[in-house]
Amino acid sequence: MNNRAWFYALTENGVERLKDMEYLGTVANMCLNSDYAAALFEGKVQLHMIESEPLDSQEERETRLFPSTDEKYRILCHALTGDFLIYGTNTGLVKYFYLEDWQYVNEYRHPVSVKKIFPHASGTRLIIIDEKTEGFVYCPQNDNLYEIPNFSPTIKGILWENWAMDKGVFCAFDDDKVFTYVFHKDTIQGSKVILAGGTKLPYGHKPVLLHNGELTCQTQSGMLNNIILGTHSFLSNMKDAEPQDLKKMLTQTLMLRRFPDAWNVCTSLNSAEAWNELARACLHHMEVDFAVRVYRTIGNVGMVMSLEQIKGIEDHNLLAGHLAMFSNDFNLAQDLYLASSNPICALEVRRDLQHWDSALQLAKRLAPNQIPFISKEYAIQLEFTGDYVNALAHYEKGMTGDSMEHDETCLAGVARMSIRMGDIRRGVNQALKHPSRLLKKDCAAILESMKQFSEAAQLFEKGQYYDKAASVYIRCKNWAKVGELLPNVSSPKIHLQYAKAKEADGKYKEAAMAYENARDWDNVIRIYLDHLNNPEKAVGIVKETQSLEGAKMVARFFLRLGDYGSAIQFLVLSKCNNEAFQLAQQHNQMEIYADVIGSENTSNEDYQSIALYFEGEKKHFQAGKFFLLCGQHARALKHFLKCSPTEESAAIEMAIETVGQAKEELLTNQLIDYLMGESDGMPKDAKYLFRLYMALKQYREAARTAIIIAREEQSAGNYRNAHDVLFSMYTELKTQKIKIPAEMATNLMILHSYILVKIHVKRGDHMKGARMLIRVANNISKFPSHIVPILTSTVIECHRAGLKNSAFSFAAMLMRPEYRNKIDIKYKKKIEAMVRRPDTSEVEEETTPCPFCDFKLPECELLCPGCKNNLPYCIATGRHMVKDDWCICPNCEFPALLSQFKTLLESESICPMCSERVTAADVKKVLDCSTYLKQEQEDQ
Repeated sequence: MNNRAWFYALTENGVERLKDMEYLGTVANMCLNSDYAAALFEGKVQLHMIESEPLDSQEERETRLFPSTDEKYRILCHALTGDFLIYGTNTGLVKYFYLEDWQYVNEYRHPVSVKKIFPHASGTRLIIIDEKTEGFVYCPQNDNLYEIPNFSPTIKGILWENWAMDKGVFCAFDDDKVFTYVFHKDTIQGSKVILAGGTKLPYGHKPVLLHNGELTCQTQSGMLNNIILGTHSFLSNMKDAEPQDLKKMLTQTLMLRRFPDAWNVCTSLNSAEAWNELARACLHHMEVDFAVRVYRTIGNVGMVMSLEQIKGIEDHNLLAGHLAMFSNDFNLAQDLYLASSNPICALEVRRDLQHWDSALQLAKRLAPNQIPFISKEYAIQLEFTGDYVNALAHYEKGMTGDSMEHDETCLAGVARMSIRMGDIRRGVNQALKHPSRLLKKDCAAILESMKQFSEAAQLFEKGQYYDKAASVYIRCKNWAKVGELLPNVSSPKIHLQYAKAKEADGKYKEAAMAYENARDWDNVIRIYLDHLNNPEKAVGIVKETQSLEGAKMVARFFLRLGDYGSAIQFLVLSKCNNEAFQLAQQHNQMEIYADVIGSENTSNEDYQSIALYFEGEKKHFQAGKFFLLCGQHARALKHFLKCSPTEESAAIEMAIETVGQAKEELLTNQLIDYLMGESDGMPKDAKYLFRLYMALKQYREAARTAIIIAREEQSAGNYRNAHDVLFSMYTELKTQKIKIPAEMATNLMILHSYILVKIHVKRGDHMKGARMLIRVANNISKFPSHIVPILTSTVIECHRAGLKNSAFSFAAMLMRPEYRNKIDIKYKKKIEAMVRRPDTSEVEEETTPCPFCDFKLPECELLCPGCKNNLPYCIATGRHMVKDDWCICPNCEFPALLSQFKTLLESESICPMCSERVTAADVKKVLDCSTYLKQEQEDQ
């Protein structure tokens, strides 16, 4: 009151009066902390301790008056924090007095007088309101002053946020409204103050404390009331908020730098836009770790990796520069880089952005050695945009003299730009000296577009672009040069142009060669026929290239010579069938026409016209052949059956083919009657009937016929033919899945055994030969032509193999009167002696298991006494098959004993059954032979 003050302590025991104090004037304002009080009166401040210290404290720490007598200013406002006494004066002076050291530590001079000051609790930030009612935030650490935007002149007071996490937030209030401000200390744009928003103040409320967005006010009645600031609405109702409200909350949290709260808002919104906004704000506020977390959440790998690389940078400006660059604010990034410890980054940014002008300016200051390289890049861009004058200048500036590859690029640019600018001699010389082929091509293309053909051609030639060089030489009619280049030219177009020029000059050989290189075959043929008189070459080219136009030309040439056969051939080649037919008719050359047309893809009408011609000429075979080709089967058959005896064999084959294609019963019966001799009383060879049944796919009848043919062949002693007929029929029936007649299977087996005899005797394996001969001799009636020779061989082979008893029994058979006189003189006495002095010893035949029932039976026995099955036999030995030594021929699929077949293939190269080539490597063991055995049972 007036000039007096009373001090009290609030203790657990109640209120305790400490002291009272009398001042030198009426107290206008008073501040205190835990130890000191500071009273403002009449432009002065008195600082004193509230409670006196013990006696040993220094007297001077008790009290002090500001300003001192020699300082001529009036104090208008003051504040006391835990560490400092701060005051503002009418001369604009703001002074910090440090209580600990009892001395001034900071002084700031404002342009006008300071009316009010509001320090942050730590004293490190101070809000100044001056006589112009403008507000500022002052930072004593770096002596910087930041203007508070949109600062109302009616502001009565300021409250700093007391919540530890919100360091830069404060609110300014008047009677009606509270304005929330945020001091952003660390942003990429530097420190600044922003207005976050406003909140209406209820009537009669006086703010006294701000904590975590909650404003505590004193009402007129002295009661306290709490208000949530509008800028902190996200603290109360985030869970139930609509997306629109959440977006506003996100803006609030980002303004207040409350990133954890912003994260929660983004999680609720879950939109890429929101996450990106949060990420951008983190970059703006240099919150690198939080930015990494956000970018990792949205999957932006590039940004995460970039931020991880700059995490540890301590230089504030360098870090801010990188973040500004990531935010695409390149001008700011440049300024920050230049202010940092690594200014060269500014140059790198401009180079990466291809801002070459700026890059060159920066390079002059920061890295003069980079100027040539930047000049080269700039020149490339200028060349691309068509600014050739400046491009040339920059290419010339780009020369270094020590970087070979770089200098070559610059020299290439100089060459191109010189030509563009009209200095052709300089450009061409540079291009010729330069090692690059591509440069020669580029310069030549520019010269060609400028109609400078001789220089362009010279450069194309030097660059080994021979096709282009020849093309340009042709444009300037330099045929000599074109001729020199031709061996290296691949373009048909150029060869063609050259050929035409040479033909016009009458140099036909060169012209023909050039037309050939151009693959213009019609012109090659024309030159050979009309000018070089070389029809052989022309004919060769027509046959090779199948050129229709060329064939016509050759046909005309032969017509002029009167060679009608050749003319017909080439008319058909050129698809002029009607002209060829007429020519053949006129000159009686229909056989030639028929031969030629038979090998072409020809229409039925053409075939019919030929057939009718031959019918008129009574040439039945030819008529039948062409009626068959045009699908008139009845007429074709009629002609085939009328053929002369000399053509009979071929005619019957064709008749069988006709009936096979027609599949008409009438025609079939007609042919069968003819073959049986019912029409002319002369039966034809049974093999034709067999082929007819095969053509008609009547396999059972074919099989019966095959058995008859085989029997006839056997009777005539043609055992191999009989074997092959039966084998081919056997495989055909198997393919058609038709049951094989038992007689056929037996006959094939006996004939095969006979064929095996020769193989084994030749190899010197007399036992196998003897066993097969015994089988053949037991069926000797099937070999009527060679009974005595076969029995003789059997006796000799059995004797050699030690089968003396078998030899004796067959020798006794030979002694019958009907055979005795037919025995070869060489062996007769030997055989007679064998019969007179019989030796009945016999090597016992080995036994092997039946593949069906495992019954042990002699290995050459093919009927199992155990299961009564006919056993499959080995095509290499004639023995019955055994399960664990099974293989098949890869061609005919007949079974064989693996070990025996491989032994046989050491000396033989073909299968004894199908006579196809087989090697031991082709033969594979069959592990499961059940399918073969099943099939064998079905066939029985």
